[in-house]
Amino acid sequence: MGSTIRIPTPLRNLTSGAAEVQVSAATVGEALAALEAKHNGVKARICDEQGNVRRFVNVYLNDEDIRFLANLETPLKDGDSLSIVPAIAGG
Repeated sequence: MGSTIRIPTPLRNLTSGAAEVQVSAATVGEALAALEAKHNGVKARICDEQGNVRRFVNVYLNDEDIRFLANLETPLKDGDSLSIVPAIAGG
């Protein structure tokens, strides 16, 4: 079954318009690597040069911010849902 990654609208041009992508992975980091394998270039928009999630991007595992879990090492189980949420700023 695997996990579902929900893709925000600004990144859908990198996923051929897909709002959700199914991946098989044991951790959040592996899920992002699997997403990159399917859709080249998307991980660079989510992670920095060191491979960490960018400051202005939030990743949620079933409504929990991964920064408060084990970050990219957070384990996944079948049926989990990851949501990528870019921060919104303005004034």
